Amino acid sequence: MELSLYLCRISCQGASCITTFADFLCSKIAPALRHAIYEKTALDIAQDVKNKIPDFRGNISTLEYYMLKYLAEEEKFENFMYYLNAPGDFLNNYIKTKVETYCLDKNRRLETFLRDCLSRYYENIQSAVFASTTVVKDRKDRKDKISLWLDEFCRALGDVLNLPRSDLKGIEHQEITDVEFLNNAMAEALSPVIDDLRKEFEEARMSSFERQPHTIVAEQFAGCQELCPFCGAVCTNTMPNHDGDHRVVFHRPKVLGGRRWYKTDNLVIDICSSSVSSDCSFRIGEDKWIPYKKYRDAGHPYSTWNIPPDPSMQAYWKWFVSSFRTQLEQRYDGKFHGKGEIPASWQTVTKQNALAELEKW
Repeated sequence: MELSLYLCRISCQGASCITTFADFLCSKIAPALRHAIYEKTALDIAQDVKNKIPDFRGNISTLEYYMLKYLAEEEKFENFMYYLNAPGDFLNNYIKTKVETYCLDKNRRLETFLRDCLSRYYENIQSAVFASTTVVKDRKDRKDKISLWLDEFCRALGDVLNLPRSDLKGIEHQEITDVEFLNNAMAEALSPVIDDLRKEFEEARMSSFERQPHTIVAEQFAGCQELCPFCGAVCTNTMPNHDGDHRVVFHRPKVLGGRRWYKTDNLVIDICSSSVSSDCSFRIGEDKWIPYKKYRDAGHPYSTWNIPPDPSMQAYWKWFVSSFRTQLEQRYDGKFHGKGEIPASWQTVTKQNALAELEKW
């Protein structure tokens, strides 16, 4: 109801005045309570999935392993392309899918989370009502007991609900002498508020959250998003705006960045960390060639990367290139022949071999 209508009704005396006062106060509590429950539940879900889902228990390297494992198990080329071409989006979507699957399973976890949170907040409100009444009921030195009661009530809920004391000034001067009756009046006024929320939670969806639980989880993995300018691997530094150079533990075949040997249709299977120790060069612009050994001279973004010479390539990408050879040739309009011939040893790498090696890292 509008404040003016409440003030009109509060001009009454006795029990009905206290009831109307409680109704108005609960009308202010209801939206604050709903907002607080969804906010707190989002945090609770995020913490729970971090503890319960193995993918989220470690750092970004742990999550990377589970994403690559998922891709290998699904074995869908377009999923791999999504991961390679939009790694940040893929990561966020992977986390979102995992969190929603966990919350919306047959056990109705989402409803349970919301109901449990509601119960805790309800207890906090009841405690605040009781504590405020206890403080005020025997005060003989104050005639404005309701104003004092509201002071105590808002103070008690200060760390729990966003209920500004200034929003309640219109009812703070009511002449309510039977403060103890507020305990019962507030319990009765809160009952339909609690019932309405319980019914809402039965139909709750992840879209009900203003702040999504999966975004809270994703913040844990919000590392550097810079991509290697040669192969597209994501920098492994866990800080978004870190000091020093970008780097990755393992680079990938440059074909995954769409590279072909100059003026041929040969797809490049070399990795960046082996190229920087070779006598090969790469082109920037129309006709400028830079030796890989001096890749930093190519300016930004090359100058911001530290790519030490290392011929090591993960078995995972050998398996991927061998398994999706035809799709990669179609995607990048090239062929794995000539300088891009796939070694016979790559074709012996199985998915199990690739995942077993990946797990060790």
